Amino acid sequence: MTKLDGNERWKSKMLLTEHQEQYQDRHNKALTGRATTEELKMIRDLIMLPHMLTMSNKSLQEARRVPNLYKRYFEQFIQLVMDRISKELFTLRRELKNRNIKVFDDETADGIIYHRYVCRGYEDKFGIVREALRSEISVRLAKYASSIFNPESKESQEQR
Repeated sequence: MTKLDGNERWKSKMLLTEHQEQYQDRHNKALTGRATTEELKMIRDLIMLPHMLTMSNKSLQEARRVPNLYKRYFEQFIQLVMDRISKELFTLRRELKNRNIKVFDDETADGIIYHRYVCRGYEDKFGIVREALRSEISVRLAKYASSIFNPESKESQEQR
């Protein structure tokens, strides 16, 4: 972003057509090619969220099977977590589609989960260590749980 981007005076007729085209070409080139750090985090989340849904679903099935005094509340809690995960997964898929990024399942080798992705014509592999994925899942599930138990703290974090 240059100093002139936020200045409305430079949107007038003073700007020559070829200069505007050069600026737009430079801006468009920045949007092509390799994935940014933010987009790599989105790809990581796209890999992680289905695993979280599977784990939550297994916990839900176990909660339904085991007799417990608070069984109904456990089921409702797990269902709330699954709903939030599904909602985030939906918005993430839509955002990746808007950015022209496609992620494909690939392979698991030596404890590393690899996924192939295509980002605006650039093809690469994204690998994540299984233990790192597990720790990130536990942190994220704790975040979802705390946001359910303390909804006002989540709203105050979003406003910051």
